[in-house]
Amino acid sequence: MDQPTARPFAHLDAPLSGTYRRIMRVFTTNKRRFVVHLRPEDVTDALRRDGGVDLSQEAVAAALESLAGWGNLRSDPDTSRVTTVEDFYRPRYLYQLSREGEAAERAIEVYEEEIGRRGELQAVALEDVRVRLRALRDLPARPDPAVVHNLLLELMGRLDSLAANASAFMSSLQRTIDLQDVDEEAFLAYKDRLIAYLERFVSELVVKQHDIAATLRAIESQRVAELLALAAGREAADAAPGAGAEAAVSPAAGEKLAVWESRWSGLWSWFTGSRGRPCQADLLRTRARKAIPDLLATISVLQERRAGRSDRSADFRALARWFAQAPTDEDAHRLWRAAFGLATSRHLTAGPHAADDAPPAPVPAATSWLDAPRVEISARLRASGHYARRGAPKRVRDRSGERELLARQVAVEREQVEAARRRLATGRAVRLSELGGLDRQEFALFLRLLGDALAAGPPGADGTIRTRTSDGTLAVALEPVDGLAEIVTADGVLRGPDHVVTIVDLTVPLAPGQQGAAS
Repeated sequence: MDQPTARPFAHLDAPLSGTYRRIMRVFTTNKRRFVVHLRPEDVTDALRRDGGVDLSQEAVAAALESLAGWGNLRSDPDTSRVTTVEDFYRPRYLYQLSREGEAAERAIEVYEEEIGRRGELQAVALEDVRVRLRALRDLPARPDPAVVHNLLLELMGRLDSLAANASAFMSSLQRTIDLQDVDEEAFLAYKDRLIAYLERFVSELVVKQHDIAATLRAIESQRVAELLALAAGREAADAAPGAGAEAAVSPAAGEKLAVWESRWSGLWSWFTGSRGRPCQADLLRTRARKAIPDLLATISVLQERRAGRSDRSADFRALARWFAQAPTDEDAHRLWRAAFGLATSRHLTAGPHAADDAPPAPVPAATSWLDAPRVEISARLRASGHYARRGAPKRVRDRSGERELLARQVAVEREQVEAARRRLATGRAVRLSELGGLDRQEFALFLRLLGDALAAGPPGADGTIRTRTSDGTLAVALEPVDGLAEIVTADGVLRGPDHVVTIVDLTVPLAPGQQGAAS
């Protein structure tokens, strides 16, 4: 007789799906405590303690029978408490999770976890990856397999967490930029913190990615193969027990080694990339940097929505309602004058009376033109449109002194910039730690060149980053080296990883030794 086909997800859309989900959680919770079999009364007691609605013994038994019919549970006869013939013929069952039911629960758990995942850009994970890579690099020639295995497990775990959370965060950020499922008020309230969060992660990623990539390149391929073989052999010891040599050549060890080689290849491509393809860290940095102007554009759209654009038809409809609701004609007239600005011209005081004459008495605005006294207008105002005679134009102020002062300031600033260019753009390779002290102009130019070089990564095959400034006048080559550099300025000390930098001024003829840096 064929076994019925299991349908472990059928309880999700059943009428009593809430009850079935509570019962399945009881079984998964007990299995984590290594309790395999449960009786119906055990399930009933557990449901009374989970804070949900109390269920009768009969309702729980019926639900257990339905779950066993769908294949989520397996039922076995319970003969451990039989004392009479009547007890033997009375149906009693022990229930446990089936393979299908356990797999379905894990799938539902993963689904709920992914749906609830907020995602984050883990700058701390970058530091953890860097620390563990350095620990692998500094291991002795014959390391302890347990230490190697634990370091690799922690390294790959942090990388998986970094990649998964970054992907989830960027997806949620894109939904926010597209204004999908977003609370506009909450977004406007935390926009500044979000932009600062992105800027901080990008700066951390630029520095630490370079250090991680350099550490990866410093570990020789033969050394990597030895470390991965140690980890694979340790994992395969349980599946294929035996001496070290036998475990190393067993099929289980070969499978484990292939998995670890694939993981290491993923770590390498995440931080260094492959030929012709940028690494994932570069893609993440580019996407995070692009998200900042996208967020600013989204904020502008929301601000326009909040301000509201003028809709003439809606304005006229609102004005018509106000006219219809005006209690008197006087109120309607006041509304007309306020809305359209068509007031009377009683504000004209350009009469020809003398200065010692009393001004004319004010006339109410509602007075008809036929009943109001006439207003005498000056003949000059009627002919030219101006009441007062126009005088001579004002004299143009001589600003030659101010222009000379600005020209001197510009000349001084140009000389300072040129001096900074001559100080830095020597065309010779120099370590950052050997630059010495820099004044403000030199330090400002150096920071701009250093930022352009770091943003122009990834480095080439020789590990050197080459770029040019946006105006095409300076070429920069940046190569990392071991050590820490300190640059003293008037405003403080800049510390960071040491590099060999070559800056070439392309506006002057190149010397024979400067051709490579300029290219």
